[in-house]
Amino acid sequence: MPASFWGRVSFLLQEYWKSYLQGAGTTLLIALVATFVGVVIGLLVGILMTIPVEKNDNPVKKGVLKVVKAILYVYIEIFRGTPMMVQAMFIFYGALQYMNINMNMWFAAFFIVSINTGAYMSETVRGGILSIDPGQTEGAKAIGMTHFQTMNYIIMPQALRNIMPQIGNNLIINIKDTSVLSVISVTELFFVGKSVAGVYYTTFESFFIVSIMYLIMTITCARILRHMERKMDGNDNYDLATEDTLAHTSGMTNYIEKKKEEEEYR
Repeated sequence: MPASFWGRVSFLLQEYWKSYLQGAGTTLLIALVATFVGVVIGLLVGILMTIPVEKNDNPVKKGVLKVVKAILYVYIEIFRGTPMMVQAMFIFYGALQYMNINMNMWFAAFFIVSINTGAYMSETVRGGILSIDPGQTEGAKAIGMTHFQTMNYIIMPQALRNIMPQIGNNLIINIKDTSVLSVISVTELFFVGKSVAGVYYTTFESFFIVSIMYLIMTITCARILRHMERKMDGNDNYDLATEDTLAHTSGMTNYIEKKKEEEEYR
């Protein structure tokens, strides 16, 4: 074993680079899949939590919505109010002890991170929906659109753009928080780092490598998500595709300049 710090880091990379990469791949796969599923759960729960109850609604509808919202509220509060590590231990070992369900490692990892992410995303989606001007919902109702149509065509496209940064944050959080799954023996990056550190008692060197790999994954995902946000924003300025000068509003200050340039070119 080399005596210097960088020598030991180099030695660990040469000996265990495949293990580190496999651990990083497992971490990234769990984070990506669980974030996607969590966003889907959040969208469904957020939409259900924002379904309005009108005075003239059927009493059965009111009762069903009240029960469903109460159950979803309990789900949100439990999974937002307890650590993911506790949830992993409770679900994985509790299911085995009391329900005789021996969960597969991959299923347990995806399930635990997904439902945890779904609880956070449901509140994010609810906030995104409520941030849209209520006048748009009222206008949709005025032309006869149902709640589903209003959400699908008017509210959700805008809400999704508003909550895009939070989706990115949840992905980055999940990349880091998958480390808690080591308590149920999921061989993600943290688990690999701990195992390598235990072989040569090189805790500092092993987790230096692990921290760099986590940093690379989170920075890369953050850059990709910011690029996606800019794409969703579109261009800053738009010109109407028309030759009718009456259709050009006073806000398009560059229209007159463009017409002059075209005349000079001709």
